[in-house]
Amino acid sequence: MTLTVILIFFGLALLGTPLAFALGFASLGGLLAGGIELSVLPQRMMHSVNSFPLMAIPLFMLAGELMVRAGIMQRLVDFSNSIVGKLHGGMAHVAIVAGMMLAAVSGAAVASASALGSTLVPALRQNYDDGFSSAVVASAANLGAIIPPSNAMIVYALMAGSTVSVGGLFMAGIVPGILLTVGFMALGSWVSWRKGHQLTGDSFRLGHALRETWRALPVLLMPIVVVGGIVGGVFTATEGAGIAVAYAMVIGFFVTRKLTVADLLPSLFNAAVGAAMVGALIAFAAGVTFLFTIDMVPAALAGFLENVTSSPMIFLLIVMVVLIVVGMFIESNAAYIMLVPLFAPVALSFGIDPLLFGFLFVFNLIIGMMTPPVGVVLFVMSGVTRVPMTKLIASVWPFVALQYAVLVLCLAFPGIVTWLPRTLGY
Repeated sequence: MTLTVILIFFGLALLGTPLAFALGFASLGGLLAGGIELSVLPQRMMHSVNSFPLMAIPLFMLAGELMVRAGIMQRLVDFSNSIVGKLHGGMAHVAIVAGMMLAAVSGAAVASASALGSTLVPALRQNYDDGFSSAVVASAANLGAIIPPSNAMIVYALMAGSTVSVGGLFMAGIVPGILLTVGFMALGSWVSWRKGHQLTGDSFRLGHALRETWRALPVLLMPIVVVGGIVGGVFTATEGAGIAVAYAMVIGFFVTRKLTVADLLPSLFNAAVGAAMVGALIAFAAGVTFLFTIDMVPAALAGFLENVTSSPMIFLLIVMVVLIVVGMFIESNAAYIMLVPLFAPVALSFGIDPLLFGFLFVFNLIIGMMTPPVGVVLFVMSGVTRVPMTKLIASVWPFVALQYAVLVLCLAFPGIVTWLPRTLGY
């Protein structure tokens, strides 16, 4: 009965209410139906966000805001241009490499999309059509949630409890992130060649490449210091995020000298707004998660799926298909908060490596950020570049298909995901 009321309230509220409030209504309805003291709801909400690991999200958001305002994009673009060379899709390669570098700073696809779109699309449009230019940048931005540090992985680790670590998930994303980057570059060259685009990019010159590498070195060292410290056990993910903020301020004030005191307030505001959205979702979802737990929904779901199949691979395929559909309609952070407490325990009961399951879960929903009708990255790119959604969707589907191909590859060969974190002791 309680579960039925939760689903009814959630469905009705979702029709005309933001998702956080829909979750709140669902929690309230479930508590009333179950005869549970209403004071449980605020207690659960406070407990869910009173988390030291959760502090990493606003700090990484702030670090990304500061680095973008510090003028690092031009250094990353110059560095990328110096190492790519002159070839088909050369400017697209520059955008993808710059996106990979920015991913190691921002930790979020939406932030990367905004920064890359405003910086690179005007230059890309001088050589390519609007749709291809925006699709390339959207794909490069999506690397922001796969290559560490990744806010999405922090949220997943928080919702999954002690079964996975943030550092382990960070390391799980490196090899697939490199595969995606290489794949995007190859696809960009093929599309550019097929469309008859001219060779673009500057010819490779060793001296120039070394000079641009030296200029970009302070920026390139940031992920090594932050992620390396987290993986090496020198500090936690939250402490690493704090170090990233300090590092970004040093870069902005003393290296690029483009960050000003006036930039601090809008950076803090934007990071606070982004973190508040994630925090509200987590807080309101805590009541639903609590009701799922006391109603033993994960155990019931595990029993149902075990009756359907005893194969871990079939279970993974079922979950992946569910997430593909969910990713098309629900914002990814909301999906983590609602679905991780349900599926992660079931995956453990099937004996699936929690690192593999966690990465596949996150990766699937990240791809959903580029799939209509609710592709957040697509909406950001369309807003920044003024490219109609229809034209953007028509150009972006090969890059989406490539991401799903890498997802299937990781599913078929789990070592792609687990080799590095296991080698490092996770």
